[in-house]
Amino acid sequence: MTQAREVLYCGFCSLPPEYCEFGPTLEKCKEWLKRNDRVAFQFLYNTLEDQLASTSLGTEDKLEEDKKKAKEAAKIERQLQKKMQSRVVIKRIERTKKKCVTSVFGLENFDVDLKKAAKLFANKFACGASVTKNNQGNDEIVVQGDVSDEIFDMIMEQWPIVPEDNIDLVEDKKKK
Repeated sequence: MTQAREVLYCGFCSLPPEYCEFGPTLEKCKEWLKRNDRVAFQFLYNTLEDQLASTSLGTEDKLEEDKKKAKEAAKIERQLQKKMQSRVVIKRIERTKKKCVTSVFGLENFDVDLKKAAKLFANKFACGASVTKNNQGNDEIVVQGDVSDEIFDMIMEQWPIVPEDNIDLVEDKKKK
């Protein structure tokens, strides 16, 4: 007794998959076969060239992703290098008679919110502190009084991301 064979027919053109290439809708038939019967698809259409093309495309995508990751890592590294090379300058400036102010410049390079820092200095030292533009057009914090040493200590406590070597204490005397 012979058994009936089960024949696979394409769901798109209704021909057996071996004959889909002679029909007008080969690409759509390939897609249908790839979704429904992977073994038959690989047997009929997966040539060595297709295997090479699929592996090279996969590796190209992976290479592009690796390049993007490397570029992003390099960018982050450059930003970190820039931060580490940035300087924080604490400058004591004499005003009239025995009055002086302390200016702090360069904290914004270490992602410190200058307004919050000025408010913190004002509360800590019970004096006026504000964010102003200096002659070069950059923001700096101006604190009333000679509190440069205390500001140095406070920066070290509050913002440990700022390296101690990057903080400069400068004294600016008025010319007579």
